[in-house]
Amino acid sequence: MSSSSSPGSAFDDEMMAVALRMAERGLGATWPNPSVGAVIANEATGELIARARTANGGRPHAETTAIAAAGDKARGATIYVTLEPCSHYGQTGPCADAIVAAGLKRAVIAIEDPDPRVAGRGLDRLREAGIEVVRGVGAAKARWITRGHVVRVTERRPFVTLKLALDEKGDIARGSGSQPIWVTGERSRAHAMVLRSEFDAILVGAGTVRDDDPELTCRLPGLFDRSPVRIVLSRTLDLPVEAKLFRSAGKVPVWLMTAPGADAAKKSAIAAGGTDIIEAGVVGKSLWLPSIMEALVARGITRLLVEGGPAIWHAFAKASLADEIILYMAGSPTDLDAQTAIARWLGPLGMTVAERRIIGTDTMWRLHRLAEKA
Repeated sequence: MSSSSSPGSAFDDEMMAVALRMAERGLGATWPNPSVGAVIANEATGELIARARTANGGRPHAETTAIAAAGDKARGATIYVTLEPCSHYGQTGPCADAIVAAGLKRAVIAIEDPDPRVAGRGLDRLREAGIEVVRGVGAAKARWITRGHVVRVTERRPFVTLKLALDEKGDIARGSGSQPIWVTGERSRAHAMVLRSEFDAILVGAGTVRDDDPELTCRLPGLFDRSPVRIVLSRTLDLPVEAKLFRSAGKVPVWLMTAPGADAAKKSAIAAGGTDIIEAGVVGKSLWLPSIMEALVARGITRLLVEGGPAIWHAFAKASLADEIILYMAGSPTDLDAQTAIARWLGPLGMTVAERRIIGTDTMWRLHRLAEKA
């Protein structure tokens, strides 16, 4: 019976990288559970025996799916998992017990689970069964992929990404009331559709609904079913009842968050189309973001993409609720241009540039609050 926090071997690094890629594939599809990747491999032969991720909707878990796919080959092999296997009974049995029953001899785990129902107990269960446990392989990337789950447990809020789309001067464009005005090219917009599919929910304010009348779905071929829950914030319900969002609520869920005293007739008219009305706390003349975060966590949301306009961006930034910024700018601005634009709309946030990419005629930056780079 042994345990180690060593970095592992080169083979361990390679197999965990596969597990991490599997976990990334499930982002936005597994809530309320985290997206976990699992790989079963034979170190002696170098064979990758099975790989899996958490299934859509959160069950079955990655470990049990990989074990089932491996069959008898799991016995004596190593399992690589991006998050500590669960050790408690929920709607399914503990994954730690499934690993023991499968006869796996070694478990390489990227990070421990902060959920108090797990919190090291899964690793203890493996050790007690005589399985060698190695921790920390791929931990930096695993922490970022799993951050939605982590902050949901530790801070009672989802992981929050602010998405900005600006022209080459760092300006925004307001829609005509029936459709948005595009400042970036077609390839950037397609990239943003894929981005939406990686989140549990997408949030905008009332101004975006009035100006752009957006659908906020994933309209690329094959991605519509990965459209996130659509959330609108409106304290006063100054919104068009016939907005595309509300008319399509039967196809992709819409949650409208408003003040307790908002117009009852307007609530009923919007709810008639299938929109779920949620009352949130109010501070001054604004909906209270901590109250909104708590309501979303209670409904299982772990990853939130904020696509609203400047007022919404600034509110999240001011409340220190931005974990990540994804900025699309037209043309080929410099890193300084990007930092200047972000400071203009959000104020100083002290984030780290994790990625810079040319997408068609535009440039995209991904900035993280944490030092780890995805």
